[in-house]
Amino acid sequence: MRAPDVIVIGGGIAGVSAAAEIAREARVTLLESEPALGYHSTGRSAAIFIRNYGNATLRALNALAEPVYAEASGISDTPLLSARGALTLAYAGEAHAFADYCAEADGIERLSAREAAELVPILDPGPVEAAALEPDARDIDVDRALQGYARLLRARGGRIVTGAPVTAIAREGGAWRVETPQGAERAAVIVNAAGAWADEVARLAGVAPLGLVPHRRSAAILPPPGGRDVARWPLFGSATETWYAKPDAGRLMVSPADEDPVDPHDAWPDDMVLAEGLWRYEQAVTEAVERVERSWAGLRSFLPDRTPAAGFAADAEAFFWLAGQGGYGVQTAPALAAIARHLVTGGGAAPDPALLPALAPARLAAAGARHAPEG
Repeated sequence: MRAPDVIVIGGGIAGVSAAAEIAREARVTLLESEPALGYHSTGRSAAIFIRNYGNATLRALNALAEPVYAEASGISDTPLLSARGALTLAYAGEAHAFADYCAEADGIERLSAREAAELVPILDPGPVEAAALEPDARDIDVDRALQGYARLLRARGGRIVTGAPVTAIAREGGAWRVETPQGAERAAVIVNAAGAWADEVARLAGVAPLGLVPHRRSAAILPPPGGRDVARWPLFGSATETWYAKPDAGRLMVSPADEDPVDPHDAWPDDMVLAEGLWRYEQAVTEAVERVERSWAGLRSFLPDRTPAAGFAADAEAFFWLAGQGGYGVQTAPALAAIARHLVTGGGAAPDPALLPALAPARLAAAGARHAPEG
């Protein structure tokens, strides 16, 4: 049995980045159930950084994460963000949602329908009632970020064990014992960064779940509409998130922006949901969808207040929650990793005290109890 100081459970961007940061001060072992890192939500992300995306707490995390990705110091030799832009479109019945988004956002440019169609030539300006562009929205090179953090973790003496689903967790002699098919690990602290499976990991440890609910998000890759060069188009979609589209390696990714609650699993798209979303997209553009090259789905896991949990459990010693990132996990990862490092080891700069209560798992104890299974 090996004895690191900290065991991180989960090899998505949240777990890998937190492990790399914590490894500055502690011995860390990261356990990932799949054969490779980033297999689930991280590897299926839309890969966009939108600073105005999410509630006030998430926007504060976005602001902390942005310079880390922009500078990429130690993570990558080149910046991890590249120009994209995000175009929000208001259609009938969406005026209130559009106004709320613009009121809370920084760096937004209001556009006419005609100006919006100049940015996205296939856009039908007729039904567009309002439009706004966030020019600073940028693509994230998710794979380079994930692999860069993994290299940092190893360089700082950390271990990564893949193909290691956790089968049992027990508290013994002031430490945690974690069983996997690869063997047992023992550590003073567990960091639960298991994504859609975070509540299940907590139950294995005898810790009350927080009420985490995974939601499916589907996407399809279409050929470039009419053979156009889409490389410079912004991400574009409806204000109420009934669909969105984004250039992807010369093609167009379209999502129905579905958010159907599901059990944690290796997600796949629902054909009917995908077809309905593509139909909504078609109503907004002048080019019909003639072919889908491929499709996939991932899981976005939300806590009841749609804000992540980052902090020690109220009902268990040395059990650290890092879960519930929803659709914001990639873009908030550097910020939450720095917060996890400070709270677990005391290293690094202290986070803004105003953020910590909003992230504290204790706020969700009652909600988790309501979601716990009977018996």
